[in-house]
Amino acid sequence: MDLWVPITIAAAFLQNLRSALQKHLKASLSVSGATFSRFAFAAPLALLYVLLLWAMGDFALPRPSLPFFGYIVIGGVSQILATALLVHVFSFRNFVVGTTFSKTETMQTALFGFLLLGDRMSILAAMAVVISLVGVFLISAARAPKGIAGIVGSLTERTALIGMASGAMFGISAVSYRAASLSLGGEGFLMQAAFTLAAVTVLQTAIMILYLYASEPGQLTAVLRSWRVSTLVGLTGMLASAGWFTAMTVQNAAYVRALGQVELVFTFAASYLVFGERSSRLELLGIALVTFGILVLLLAPEAG
Repeated sequence: MDLWVPITIAAAFLQNLRSALQKHLKASLSVSGATFSRFAFAAPLALLYVLLLWAMGDFALPRPSLPFFGYIVIGGVSQILATALLVHVFSFRNFVVGTTFSKTETMQTALFGFLLLGDRMSILAAMAVVISLVGVFLISAARAPKGIAGIVGSLTERTALIGMASGAMFGISAVSYRAASLSLGGEGFLMQAAFTLAAVTVLQTAIMILYLYASEPGQLTAVLRSWRVSTLVGLTGMLASAGWFTAMTVQNAAYVRALGQVELVFTFAASYLVFGERSSRLELLGIALVTFGILVLLLAPEAG
């Protein structure tokens, strides 16, 4: 099994855990405050990770070039915009439509990866991405008021367009992070990924501090008061991001994001086993297609 596979699965699991902890924070923080906690408490940990690799892992510190800084700015800002668009979707009554179309992120990542980095996918891998995407649409359709017809019929609606824009921003950020890591050169992909993660997280923390200071100053103190849970959010978020960045340094970002949809399987399993929730046939079919798409992806040959 290629190294990027278990790393991606671990990252998806940790991201699921981080999201659960962030939901807990929403009781005392705004959406922006809960988002900020992810960056603020992850930044020192990401810097510590770089120092540990340098001091104990015998990895040389990279010498970033001008393109590196350009890529992290594009990636960091794109990720913040993607999150903001996704949060905005929740203000619409038919938010399910928007979140569904945001899942086109994987296909858009493949497109941006090809245009910006020349990353290619094999035909079988591309089919795997489409199969998983159909699965995601079915899961969403099961929760939409008008089912599959409602999802398909809303393609040109504002909510769907915002969702697709969010997916595009997520795709651009993923490809930018991969480009930033690769621009560092060297043999140590762990250090490449860790250095990129630290740089991006520090940048995003600075952006969020300026934003909160200007628009929601009380949230900065509220985040500090909730340091116990926020520290766990930062730790799980940093570990998840370290996994994503490492996997995307050694593998096509579209492959990584496609496999990352295993997070939906984790969510389904938790809702069934922990909370005893039952799913409709459409949701079960969707989960089956997502799982099948992931298996096809793992069996697909690398593109030349």
